[in-house]
Amino acid sequence: MQELYKLFMGIVLLILGIPIGNLLAKLTKEELKKGKEHFKFLIILSLIGAIVFFILENDAFLFSFLFIIIVMSRSLKK
Repeated sequence: MQELYKLFMGIVLLILGIPIGNLLAKLTKEELKKGKEHFKFLIILSLIGAIVFFILENDAFLFSFLFIIIVMSRSLKK
């Protein structure tokens, strides 16, 4: 039951990454233009980290990397 609760909380926090990414995109338009290639590189690194920690079954790091991916990808779309 506790594992299910942690999974649910992780998913809720990931969903919160969408509006946070949109807000950051609105507030930091200048930085996004300069660092677009850096953001893409960090997204790729976070994806690799998420895969590694999925295999290692470490939920805290997995959800952290997924949150980074969501926020950065939402920022780049705006």
